[in-house]
Amino acid sequence: MTLKGPSLEFALPEELEAHEPPEARGLSRDGVRLMVSYRQGDRLAHARFRDLPEFLREGDVLVVNTSGTLPAALPAFREDGSELRLHLSTRLPGGVWTVELRRLEDGATKPYGGGQAGETLRLPGGASVTLLARHRMEGAGKAGSRLWVASFSFPEPYAPDPLPYLLEHGKPIRYGYVGQEWPLEFYQTVYATEMGSAEMPSAGRAFTPEVLTRLLSQGVLVVPLLLHTGVASLESHEPPYEEFYRVPPVTAQAVSQAKAEGRRVVAVGTTVVRALETVADPLGRVHPGEGWTRLLVTPERGVRAVDGILTGWHEPKATHLMMLEAIAGRGHLEAAYQAALEQRYLWHEFGDLHLILP
Repeated sequence: MTLKGPSLEFALPEELEAHEPPEARGLSRDGVRLMVSYRQGDRLAHARFRDLPEFLREGDVLVVNTSGTLPAALPAFREDGSELRLHLSTRLPGGVWTVELRRLEDGATKPYGGGQAGETLRLPGGASVTLLARHRMEGAGKAGSRLWVASFSFPEPYAPDPLPYLLEHGKPIRYGYVGQEWPLEFYQTVYATEMGSAEMPSAGRAFTPEVLTRLLSQGVLVVPLLLHTGVASLESHEPPYEEFYRVPPVTAQAVSQAKAEGRRVVAVGTTVVRALETVADPLGRVHPGEGWTRLLVTPERGVRAVDGILTGWHEPKATHLMMLEAIAGRGHLEAAYQAALEQRYLWHEFGDLHLILP
């Protein structure tokens, strides 16, 4: 493994990619492995996720993202009959969406650079999608053209709400390292309340009612927010696109009070960090709010609202690693990832987890 440059660079062996949910490997949701890394002294501990309550304490605030996962992948057909995969990313104001076109290759999908503004593609069940314009994002460079802004036409009885249509015709977004399709429930957290994410906020997948009950019984405060995730980009690692968030007053107050009293705030996933940091002022006070965030958390910016994070293991050069470096520091992150590779932790949404604490 090499660790160099502005972000971590390392070779991820294929055998360390989680190819199926833990349930298919004979484990319960909370049976995945958990590395706990302490920034102070770079101390590492190895456990199972069901042991999480042993590493948190009374007064800690655990912030979760209650966004549910959409079945956001659809087959799409061009006028010449060729088949693509359409990944819905984000529902924008005005009822349009950002979407990604992908081509089929060897049972997986790859980025597809084609398509034309004004082109209409046929979808299952009599629906269609029209590509309006390339989606542009400041700072994304050429990668900004990966997504399209598109409008949908859904037949009755689906229109105008796309959710019933997606539940009938869509499937969860799946990348090549996951060898087969899995039902939508495998992509949901136990505390999801509002569907809207293109891909699962996977840091929270291992939670079970039993783990949550143990945390609450020992005085850990669990509070919600919402951030609907867009599509990831495993190929180009560009900055994340704008995403809708909602931080309710109860969560803003709990986090701000914990910060003022010196108690720990632990985010469940990079999505939670992005939402909290969007509404945190320079003094670390978190304010309620909702809207669209384009925030990119980097080591140069730092973090204001969170002290720790529960997260998955991220791909080499992924922009999420910059966020983790902002929380943990470069040296600590290198030590943790080196240990994860040596101890054969599993990557991706069905893999193992990493808890970073002060």
